[in-house]
Amino acid sequence: MNKVRIGVIGCGGIANGKHLPSYSKLSRAELVAFCDIVVEKAEKACAEYGVEGAKVYADYKELLANPDVDAVLVLTHNSEHCRITVDAFEAGKHVLCEKPMAITYEEAKKMLAARDKAGKVFTVGYQTRFRTDSLYLKELCEEGRFGHIYYAEATAIRRRSVPTWGVFIDEEKQGGGPLIDIGTHTLDLTLYMMDNYEPAYCVGRTFHMLNKQTETGNAWGDWDTERFTAEDSAFGFIVMKNGAVINLRSSWALNYVDQKEAVTLLCGDKGGAEILGPRQLRLNGVDHGRKYVTTPDLEASRVAFFEGSKMGDSHQLEADCFVSCVLGEREPVVKGEQAAIVTKILEGIYISAKTGKPYYFD
Repeated sequence: MNKVRIGVIGCGGIANGKHLPSYSKLSRAELVAFCDIVVEKAEKACAEYGVEGAKVYADYKELLANPDVDAVLVLTHNSEHCRITVDAFEAGKHVLCEKPMAITYEEAKKMLAARDKAGKVFTVGYQTRFRTDSLYLKELCEEGRFGHIYYAEATAIRRRSVPTWGVFIDEEKQGGGPLIDIGTHTLDLTLYMMDNYEPAYCVGRTFHMLNKQTETGNAWGDWDTERFTAEDSAFGFIVMKNGAVINLRSSWALNYVDQKEAVTLLCGDKGGAEILGPRQLRLNGVDHGRKYVTTPDLEASRVAFFEGSKMGDSHQLEADCFVSCVLGEREPVVKGEQAAIVTKILEGIYISAKTGKPYYFD
């Protein structure tokens, strides 16, 4: 195999905004099959991004039966991730599933079991790990620059930017609101930097404070108050087995001016770091008895990691990483086991919010 033939399941916003433009730029990938329950969306995507002879489907199982498909991108709403991913592995396909991996930890474990049985590549769409600031910060963490990281803040806060299209605000189909949508990115990023995937317990609280408001000032227009069943804000406090703690904040519509999305703050016994935004990183510590604060220049060019990519083009880096994994050249940056722990913690926060009690993972 010198090219990966890819099938796309779900041709909505995330497909057209992230995945299809990225994979279409790779010489070692071919977009050969497109599926959506709204077949017109699949036809449009196929016409724009498909190779000659690419096929269109309304039923994803028919796409999975196509022997010309080596790997699939599962880009549906969250409640379908587990079912489609398991079916894909049973059909002998490699899988990239969009974030979050699943709604529940039990679903995540089923996906991992299916992967193991099939012996195929599996990864999850946490492209934030491929940002320039994230790549640089991970190098520092692995070098031990900050020592033992015992306190972290994971933040994904928007002021008035509720996604009003698709099923984002539908709790049943998405499994939740901002916590499972954008909070999942910042939690994944924080756990990855800490290299800590052993949660002990968590306390969570969700809010439905703005759901029924009108004349909202929302970036994408007023939301449908009847359809907005997911929370508008969610917060969690996570205690890890080694004693480290994470303060997780997520919101689509908080009355808060200092918006930050998919950023992390790390405090260790040797130093600290804070991602302030894409390509914005601030480091601090003590050197020769003197406190320091430094901001590395992340705009400087570096050699691209993967084919067709630029430093900071996280979508492109993620796409090429998946193709390289399918071709047997490397291991996934985002491992299924790591993504499953993210799902486990998010589920724990939701359970704690509903019960009003701490949620213990073991």
